[in-house]
Formats: sequence, C-alpha cells, structure tokens
Amino acid sequence: MAPLFKLEIHTPYRRFFSGEVEAINLTLADGEISVYANHSFFTAPVVTGILKIKDKTGTWKNAFIAEGILEVKSHNTILMADAAEWPEEIDRDRALLSKTAAQDTINSSLFKFESTAAEGALKRAEFRLRVKDMPN
Repeated sequence: MAPLFKLEIHTPYRRFFSGEVEAINLTLADGEISVYANHSFFTAPVVTGILKIKDKTGTWKNAFIAEGILEVKSHNTILMADAAEWPEEIDRDRALLSKTAAQDTINSSLFKFESTAAEGALKRAEFRLRVKDMPN
C-alpha cells in the first residue's frame, strides 16, 4: 500500500472533500501535476479543469474544479477552489445552456472584457461536461 496524505478541498460554499488519499492529479497554471505523499512543499495557482483523486483503495475518482490555489505541505494538501463538483452533482442541461450562452456572447461581444468572461464560462461548461461523461 502506498503512503497516504491528508487532502482537503474547500470552495466558498462548502468543504468539498476531506480525507486521506494516495495521490491527486490536476492542472496548475504552468502545467499538469501529480502529488503523492512526501511531495516537496509548494503553493501554486490551479486552473479550471479535471481533478483526479486516488483514494485509499487505489481507485481514481474524477471531479470538476474551477480555478484556485493549491498548497502542498508535510502530510497535508489543501486546495481552495472557486467551485468543485462530483460528476453526479453536475446538471448536464445547465452546463449545455451555459456553454451555448458563452459561445453566443463570444460571437457577439463588442468588448474584450465580455469575451474574456465568456471564455471562462465556456471553459467551465466544457470541463463540467467532460467530467460528467467520464467513466468514474
């Protein structure tokens, strides 16, 4: 059995996850990373994407996460994310509506700030749909 470490994931609205895990995989601002027990300490920005958690039984679980901050410390890792959702929490119809609305805004926006915000919404909707469709 691989060594375990404590993982806590918080959003502004709830504690999404708290428990011992074998590994996590997610995307930072400068690329994808996997964190295992005894990883070197660091703090880094996380981008919207897919979070993979390898639990104590060795099973990988997928979740959607929005941007945030990851802090890896001795035997304890904390992820503070704007949003985090398990596949069963994702509403496919709502994600599809968000995707369509974001695409419409991008296509019709006159201002850079509108298209930038819509690009973020489009990215979140696309990752939610990917997580929803992944085998878990």
